[in-house]
Amino acid sequence: MNVHLPSAPKGPARIGIGGPVGSGKTALIERLLPALARRGIEVAVITNDLVTREDAERVRRSGLIDPGRVRAVEAGACPHTVIREDPTLNIAAAEDLEARYPGLDLILLESGGDNLASTFSLDLVDWWMFVIDVGQGDDIPRKRGPGIVQSDLLVINKLDLAPYVHVNADQVLTEAAGVRKGRALLGCACRPHGRAASDQADGIEAIIDLIVRDVLFTDIPAEVQGEA
Repeated sequence: MNVHLPSAPKGPARIGIGGPVGSGKTALIERLLPALARRGIEVAVITNDLVTREDAERVRRSGLIDPGRVRAVEAGACPHTVIREDPTLNIAAAEDLEARYPGLDLILLESGGDNLASTFSLDLVDWWMFVIDVGQGDDIPRKRGPGIVQSDLLVINKLDLAPYVHVNADQVLTEAAGVRKGRALLGCACRPHGRAASDQADGIEAIIDLIVRDVLFTDIPAEVQGEA
């Protein structure tokens, strides 16, 4: 069933997606796009890379989104500089998308791969998630770091691969929950090993549910939205 979103005079919500290289940020976007479309949510994407447009071109070629709704930002330096210290390039890209596609509900901003200290400026995004994966080791949550501790949502990806990299997925999730101290945490498998990509046991729908509730506020009664 499609979500019928209220008008948003301030423009589409902006969600940051950060995390280390190879954690599955682009793969997550490729899973989120059709799931959001099924709910009637209009989306655009901004990717960040160091000196290429690799991720943007990948998303454009995916067939999951109008290629015109994808923008690429080349950081030319440490990826966090253009999402935190000086997000001007990303803000300009977001404003361009908003002007060209006035019906947008959501803009997904993918950071270039960075370390556990990476965070997003709240001048750029309204809400952000940090993606790690079990292939990076079972001690990643214990290392903490602002990305793990401060993000609105921590996503632990590739849970389906845990047995193959000698990681106890349940233990990683439990330790991450302890570090997060009540902040949102979800596990997922963006490319589920041995299952169809449409298998809804992989955590993607749970991420969408959280976005709908905490970012788009579509489960707030209409009378409450009218008072906001």
